[in-house]
Amino acid sequence: MARKYGSDVIVPYSAGTAPATDPHPTTRAVLAEKNIDLGDNLPQRFTDLNAKSFDLIVNMSGSKLSGLDGVAVENWDVVDPMGRSEETFRKTRDDLEMRVMTLILRIRSGKFDSRLASSRQ
Repeated sequence: MARKYGSDVIVPYSAGTAPATDPHPTTRAVLAEKNIDLGDNLPQRFTDLNAKSFDLIVNMSGSKLSGLDGVAVENWDVVDPMGRSEETFRKTRDDLEMRVMTLILRIRSGKFDSRLASSRQ
């Protein structure tokens, strides 16, 4: 979503604390309803990335991430739809879409400051 809607202000990366080996088929399906194609993107492990190279980490794990001193972190309380209904996948998608759009608007309007974002942990 960040790539589709905010490619002018965001270079997104996606990684998880315990990523699956492939995006869930229902995830692909509900994103396709919004004309978002994951393509060949495979889930990545968060610990394989250099977190300090990012302006912002959006944490949706529900856990505190370690080793992020000096890195801006926003914690988003998002429902994990795995094992739930297709409707839950859609609700999660819509929730994420609104959060991503809000972040993009904050960045575009100059209301995003990575130094302030770290206070949202």
